[in-house]
Amino acid sequence: MEGEGNERKFTLSFSSEEPYDRWWGTEILAHTEGAMDLTRLNSIGVVLYNHNRDKVLGKILRAWVENSRGYAEIEFDQDTEADVIYQKVAGGTLKGVSVGYMVEVWEEVAPNKKSSDGRFNGPCDIATKWTPYEISIVSVPADPTVGVGRSKESGEDSRSEKEGVSSFYYNEKQLQINQNLL
Repeated sequence: MEGEGNERKFTLSFSSEEPYDRWWGTEILAHTEGAMDLTRLNSIGVVLYNHNRDKVLGKILRAWVENSRGYAEIEFDQDTEADVIYQKVAGGTLKGVSVGYMVEVWEEVAPNKKSSDGRFNGPCDIATKWTPYEISIVSVPADPTVGVGRSKESGEDSRSEKEGVSSFYYNEKQLQINQNLL
């Protein structure tokens, strides 16, 4: 996460196309043109702590897609609770990020088949239309391939083994959580 001067602003990545093993199979969040609807994040987006809707840390100033990743500029609030987490992020103790989202359209790719755009091999389920609802600072992330300074150009885009981190599920057409790393 990168801070800008003494401000409470950071730029971070919150999602990628890294395949993620769910209990039902492999999930991929598409980041192609039009796949992610950023309207909600850019209009009323908030930053939470560990997906707790009662622990609002700040606001999302802007969100965008670049190089198959979701990015956001966030700003921490100045209340006591937000300041505790801000200090841990600024100090490098907390580096995890996760995104809460809802999938509107899935593409199911059968074993040994390719996705309709030829980019992914099955078996997998690709979220081809999805909406992020919130970005969370988390203590235990799952996807080590996203975050500030973690781009293919920087050489830090490791595809290391994911830990067995459980995510929250709210069933079909409801909010899902994809945990990512800053």
